[in-house]
Amino acid sequence: MKVCHIITRMILGGAQENTFLTCKGLQEHGWDITLLSGPQTGAEGSLQERSRQAGFRFEIVESMLRQVSPLNDWRALRAMRAWFEREKPDIVHTHSSKAGILGRIAARRAGVPIIIHSVHGMSFNRTQSPWIQRAYRDLERYCAKFTDKIITVADAMIDQTVAAGVAPRQKCVTIYSGMEMDRFDPALYDRATIRARFGIPAGAVVIGTVARMFTNKGYEQLLPAMPKIVQQASNVHFLWIGDGPHREQYLQQVSQMGLRDRVHLSGLVPPEKVPECLCAADLLVHASQWEGLPRVVVQTLLLEKPAVAFDVDGTPEVVLDGRTGALVRLNDIEGLAKGVAWLASDANLRRQLGQEGRALCLKRFDWHTMVEQTEAVYRELAGKKGIG
Repeated sequence: MKVCHIITRMILGGAQENTFLTCKGLQEHGWDITLLSGPQTGAEGSLQERSRQAGFRFEIVESMLRQVSPLNDWRALRAMRAWFEREKPDIVHTHSSKAGILGRIAARRAGVPIIIHSVHGMSFNRTQSPWIQRAYRDLERYCAKFTDKIITVADAMIDQTVAAGVAPRQKCVTIYSGMEMDRFDPALYDRATIRARFGIPAGAVVIGTVARMFTNKGYEQLLPAMPKIVQQASNVHFLWIGDGPHREQYLQQVSQMGLRDRVHLSGLVPPEKVPECLCAADLLVHASQWEGLPRVVVQTLLLEKPAVAFDVDGTPEVVLDGRTGALVRLNDIEGLAKGVAWLASDANLRRQLGQEGRALCLKRFDWHTMVEQTEAVYRELAGKKGIG
């Protein structure tokens, strides 16, 4: 069967890595796979070249842009409909909000037999204005009417989909976002060498953060917590993995607090280098304002390091409070500081929680399992419609 996946852009990001691995695995299992993407990349980097070399067909839809653009959106819809009518895929599987809406409408108009959408994070969320939330919710409800299955990366996404009236529960299924496990083996890395490269003192307890330096990624919550953390655990240092437009603004605030010598920066690193950087840390703090499934938390736990995170969206399915880390009420700065200090002060506890976290993630988040479960959804829907 011919399957066409569609995503708005192939930047370096969780949804994009998930989509890439799904396409790669399905192609290796004998499916005829095409991935359509918009042309935009970003400062995060791009997965376009890796997609071109992976063995499946990869094409750019030039008019599919992330920002709302009525003329380009109409052109993208027309281009995808024409592609579907020419190539006649059996399944169209969309990812992300823009591609999810335009791709599903185009697939329906072209008469594609099976339409599937993956929710990597709700297109309407608490960081948006009420009218934007309402607009996206209404569009998702409309598209869900002719979507055969909605795949979510966490059970929390099903609950939110149902609560918002987007689709009934029986139309949804959770397939946890898969990771390339081999790269996240703590035995592969020399922790002392990596820490020395970042200028981190040998005896420091290192609080890692992996996030773009931008609004809603958690720095507005982490920064006011940092002096409180230092007061409770005096030997802590902070390692920020990533970059972004607010870097200098955040560093200025750190300097004003007198903590600049405790903050170490990796700069922008490619995905294959993230595990190495994370090995310099003793625990992760993840204060993002909204999530689908926090992939970086999974990756950190695979490296046997516990996490402190806000109790939002799919995070509690990874951070099991007291078992793989500490869950904190959203935007509770005092609680965030206490959770980090609690783990920073107890090496044995960190080891115990990290080991349990790795065991959980090895079982739940292998990318081969994700591919197999996706195949099962395809076969079930194809069987119901007499296709293949």
